[in-house]
Amino acid sequence: MTILRTSVACCLTVAATLALSGPAPSLAAPGKPDPAPMTFAVIGDVPYGAAQIAAFPGWIDRINAQPGLDLAFHVGDIKNGSSPCTDAYNQMIREQFDRFEMPLLYTPGDNEWTDCHRPAAGAYDPLERLDALRAAFFEAPGRTLGTPAMKVSSQAALGLPENQSLRARGIEMATLHVVGSNNDRAPWTGLGLTAPTAPQLAEESHRMDAVIASVEDTFRRARQTHARAVVLFQQADMFDPSYQPGWDLSAFQPLVQTLVDEASTYDGEVYLFDGDSHVNNVDRPLSAGSRWLAIHGVTGQADDLVRVTVDGEANNTNFLEVTVNRPGAAQVLSWTRVPYADQP
Repeated sequence: MTILRTSVACCLTVAATLALSGPAPSLAAPGKPDPAPMTFAVIGDVPYGAAQIAAFPGWIDRINAQPGLDLAFHVGDIKNGSSPCTDAYNQMIREQFDRFEMPLLYTPGDNEWTDCHRPAAGAYDPLERLDALRAAFFEAPGRTLGTPAMKVSSQAALGLPENQSLRARGIEMATLHVVGSNNDRAPWTGLGLTAPTAPQLAEESHRMDAVIASVEDTFRRARQTHARAVVLFQQADMFDPSYQPGWDLSAFQPLVQTLVDEASTYDGEVYLFDGDSHVNNVDRPLSAGSRWLAIHGVTGQADDLVRVTVDGEANNTNFLEVTVNRPGAAQVLSWTRVPYADQP
């Protein structure tokens, strides 16, 4: 696998430069200063099951009704892991995503493609479901979902239109296609397999190399533009508080090392929003003394990287409202959990 990752990375270095080297699209109007503050919503691991599917349109209405929201992010898992991964389901979720009255950036989770080999999910070929997912949600590369859609940079040239980036209010933002199930290195047992296949490993290696290229490019832009913060979004919780020894997290090591290398040499603040573990959590998983440095086998530390996990699954009773504060505030981002039941 080292040979494969190295060869793909070589190609990505050139391709990523072409795909992402220019300035990321910005929310600011040309020639006008960015108004402040800005707010955006983050959700993930939703909707899960029939009751949440029925409630989801109302939850979108509630997000739309929140005053002042400029953007929304869905950090993956648009279904639970034991329901069929059908085209009809993807279309239904796409129709709901189109109801967002703001640009929506969505990064896939494992339940909607990686885990579709499970019998209860339809015993699909996960790579075929990945193609279907991209066709359903990313048919217009360089454009967000939601209304109005906005232009973003993407890695469509690398075959990953879901990896998107933009600049907003002096911060650099990027979505990263990194999923649970060890980033799809777990065997597709629902298809009778006990080891990952060669195409499966090749896809994961290519996607991880692209993600690393995106992270490096995002930090490079942040340094060039003197951005106040880098903000990243992905599905996989690489620092799950319920971690048990023996869990295979090996696929995440290159990304975690990249985060340490980049965040520790960047003067601004760094935030990583994720889902996957379903329980709201805020921590600094790569700070000095953290067990995660040893678990992932990385060198160095990133004391200032803040990880924020959103509520999901049964805990999905709220969305996270994140504020990009004015320059000079104690921290660049602040956030609050807004219950869906509350009305503005």
